[in-house]
Amino acid sequence: MTRVRTLTINPALDLSAATEAVTPTEKLRCHDVRRDAGGGGINVARVMARLGGQVEALFPAGGPVGETLARLMRQEGLAYRLIPIAGETREDFTILDESAGRQYRFVLPGPVLDEAEQATFLAAAAAGDFDIACASGSLPPGVAADFYARLAERFHQTGKRFLLDTSGPALRAALNAPVDLIKPNLKELGGLTGTGLESPASQLAACRSLLRDHPLKAVALSLGPDGAMLVTEQGAWHARCQMTRTLSTVGAGDSFMGGLTWALAEGLPPEDMLRVAAAAGTATVMTPGTELCHAADVWRLRDLVELREIPLAATA
Repeated sequence: MTRVRTLTINPALDLSAATEAVTPTEKLRCHDVRRDAGGGGINVARVMARLGGQVEALFPAGGPVGETLARLMRQEGLAYRLIPIAGETREDFTILDESAGRQYRFVLPGPVLDEAEQATFLAAAAAGDFDIACASGSLPPGVAADFYARLAERFHQTGKRFLLDTSGPALRAALNAPVDLIKPNLKELGGLTGTGLESPASQLAACRSLLRDHPLKAVALSLGPDGAMLVTEQGAWHARCQMTRTLSTVGAGDSFMGGLTWALAEGLPPEDMLRVAAAAGTATVMTPGTELCHAADVWRLRDLVELREIPLAATA
């Protein structure tokens, strides 16, 4: 079985709750409180494990919050390796305003990692026996923008496949590194290519330009309610899954990445990878707060995904 390692350099303890209405200065009484181990790569690992994949999560953690995060991982039966750090693991908060039907998300920056802690993480990330690495999430304070690019070089030297889901300077710095797949959204893709992305043809053209100009093998483009696109050197596909209900968008992108990574590890062709990824992302949107997708929903929705191949000539 193909082994996967997920990498989360900036994990979080995700808290979610609901309140009747969000108003200033008032005490907001909350209910439906839940706590989940979070951060991009950790969420990818949680989804992969639910789908039956063989996965290990690697992340730094410190302080009482880090201890709680590790306890939640153990309770979920997840394989993980924790790199101890001096700083306190961050917390993120999601609040649902029930009267307005709006969700508010508060994301903290995370602890500063010193040079020794970063070096320990880099060494641990490349060590051991695995086939695919998936790094997902933001960089914490003190970590240089080329962190993921350096990881990509290490994985390339040992013949391991590397998938990356990040944004901003970290994503731009990784473009010239040997990354197998990146997962930008429309805003991020426009920032990378400097082009307008109003039409599917222009979106496809932008993805193909990244493949042409950088050592990438695939681009998975998140389109929000309009689905997602997967573009490789061999072909391009678009997938969309009709949602029956929308409860929370938290973790949907990570779940998409979890489904995609699971399908890659299973050896599925690109179009089926996209189908599973779209189903996983949609299944997560149907769950409340910081909850992620359930396997039964993923398999049910997989058969409902509208998938079509896009002719490579259909570019602007």
